[in-house]
Amino acid sequence: MNLFRMIKNSNINGVIKILVLTDFFYNWAFGSFGPIFAIFITSQIARGSAQIAGFSVAVYWIVKSLVQLPIARFLDRADGERRSFWAVFFGYLGSAIVPLLYAFASQPWHLYLIQGFFGFVMAWAVPAWYGIFTRHVDKWEVSFEWSLESVFSVGLATAGSAALGGYLADHFGFQIIFIGASLLAIAASFLLLFIKDRLLSGVTAQRRVFPERIRHK
Repeated sequence: MNLFRMIKNSNINGVIKILVLTDFFYNWAFGSFGPIFAIFITSQIARGSAQIAGFSVAVYWIVKSLVQLPIARFLDRADGERRSFWAVFFGYLGSAIVPLLYAFASQPWHLYLIQGFFGFVMAWAVPAWYGIFTRHVDKWEVSFEWSLESVFSVGLATAGSAALGGYLADHFGFQIIFIGASLLAIAASFLLLFIKDRLLSGVTAQRRVFPERIRHK
């Protein structure tokens, strides 16, 4: 809780604070079953095996990798951050149904289809999130704010959720984890609405990191 208080009382600008908190809850949601996902596959998916687990991960990364760069180009051509905001919002919101879909999957092709969808929506959310964060990061706090994202939103969130997810899976099964993860991811998506007005104001984001690029255009 002290870390939450530190973020709240720091000089970090409001957009970065919301992005960091959003990513914390989002990574907590998906980190809760990530390390034990292969166990779920072998126990619930017909003919589940390590090979199917590996293929399912490959499907996600192949789809995401194929479409993310064109999407990133599309987002960069926008004047302002309207496209980026909605890409993150609907990307996170769309991915929130993925854990619920896992709960109903029973065949390998179900899993591959879900993973393909997951990769597609994250191909929108990831470059948009990176773009917003980069444009709003404070000029003299670049290393700290990116490290805060890495340590707090990724490291601590994944560590805590992995431990809790393993415990819940052993005692209550995977279904409760998937439902909780979906609800938490939805909550994380709606947390973005706190910065919606600022990002949709129509004013191009202030680029505190590389202001000289604006001056010489």
